[in-house]
Amino acid sequence: MRGRLEGKTAIVLGGSRGIGRAVVEAFVQEGAAVVLADVNDQLGTSLAGTFPDRVSYMHADIASRTDMQNVVQATQDLHGRIDILAQVAGIYPLNPIEKISEDEWDRVLAVNLKGPFLAIQACFPVMKRQRYGRIVLTGSITGPLVSYPDHAHYSASKAGLEGLARCAAIEGAEFGITVNVVAPGNVDTENVRAEVGDEIMDSMALSTPLKRLATPAEVAETTLFLASDAAAYMTGRSLVLDGGQTLLEGKL
Repeated sequence: MRGRLEGKTAIVLGGSRGIGRAVVEAFVQEGAAVVLADVNDQLGTSLAGTFPDRVSYMHADIASRTDMQNVVQATQDLHGRIDILAQVAGIYPLNPIEKISEDEWDRVLAVNLKGPFLAIQACFPVMKRQRYGRIVLTGSITGPLVSYPDHAHYSASKAGLEGLARCAAIEGAEFGITVNVVAPGNVDTENVRAEVGDEIMDSMALSTPLKRLATPAEVAETTLFLASDAAAYMTGRSLVLDGGQTLLEGKL
């Protein structure tokens, strides 16, 4: 089925690579016009050039209120409305609790939690005037459901993201705005594979009942569902996409 987002305008934050790139591609394939905002100008410009009639790129840091307001204004100027906000941008430095500096903690929370808040805050007035909006945040099973050594700041940010989504869903409901979270387990992206190596990626795959990692396209498909009118009666919820990873009481 095609055309699920026909005539819609979407903002994708952090869409230049990995899951974000897959989200941009899925939205375009389903008919949306996309404003891609990222800090990786080279990749973002390249992706936008692949879809010159559908995707516009602009440099923006999700943790900056000014940048988020500028993205919203630019999207309105280009398309006249904002139907969808998809937040994919996130960072995940690894450090044990006693080695996490205050600056590192603040930056992870700024990007992963304050950033989505700033993006929602900037989009809400537009979506409320339209009396329509679909907001999809990219969370994780890490934090809300499970955790792992060296992930304290990441876990805290993703757990907080679900609380943010619930409150935003309540405040947006009377205006036709839904707010939901996609919560993936381990995802096989080029960036993660380059950082941790094939051996660890293979080990992560074996830790799931399905014995494989999620693909970016699978996460994008779930994001697409929540951004579409097929999910019009779902709000304030988190969809877990983990291959059964959180089902096990212990290691097999």
